[in-house]
Amino acid sequence: MSNIFLSLVIPAHNEEYRLPNTLEQVFTFFQAQTYTTEIVIVENASQDRTLQIARDFVSQHGGNLKNDSPIIRVIHERERGKGIAVRHGMLAATGEYRFMCDADLSMPVNQINRFIPPDLVDFDIAIASREAPGAIRFNEPAYRHLGGRAINSMIRLLALPALNDTQCGFKCFHAPAAVDLFQRQTLINWSFDIEILYIARLRGYRMIEIPIPWYFNPETKLSPVRDAIRMVLDILTIRRNARQGKYGSEI
Repeated sequence: MSNIFLSLVIPAHNEEYRLPNTLEQVFTFFQAQTYTTEIVIVENASQDRTLQIARDFVSQHGGNLKNDSPIIRVIHERERGKGIAVRHGMLAATGEYRFMCDADLSMPVNQINRFIPPDLVDFDIAIASREAPGAIRFNEPAYRHLGGRAINSMIRLLALPALNDTQCGFKCFHAPAAVDLFQRQTLINWSFDIEILYIARLRGYRMIEIPIPWYFNPETKLSPVRDAIRMVLDILTIRRNARQGKYGSEI
């Protein structure tokens, strides 16, 4: 059995500019913790130097195996899609808790401890929320906020009525839930979060939303109109899969 307490899974597609700073922040933060950690960087189908940057970081930092240093690994995935990158990372991770983390680090790294014991107990999935009471958004244009709220309203109406924010890229899974859910995942694009949480609800996992401080990044790769249409189609696929029993029954 692994002795890793927390695995951090970072999907990285064309992230040569943002990834170096994120890795330095995460590495420094983990060195200061008392629990054991690993960083799993999943580079997929990048057209820039993301893969080389990740490998260089491992070469510079991965040889330090002191107790206060995280293990660092790079996975090269040839197929494009955030969903497939996160799935690959979550199933390859070995930690008792597995935290997915966007490469832009729009949630400050010091928030991570709020998602794991001893700060948080009795949960299977902890979801970072930009909308739960107590959350704060910084520097986000009004039009982006309104667009995000419209998309979330659609998600709540069609799939997940109880959740305020399914699309924030920071979520923590207890290992048994991670293995069960990501093995059942079928979507490989931006909508994979909805599918994972939908399956979690079907199977009776305990989910909790954690309000966070969140900093808007103008370099977001989302296209509001195109991705909203894609999400509607994906939600219909998720509902069809559920009707056909592809996700299994409650655990």
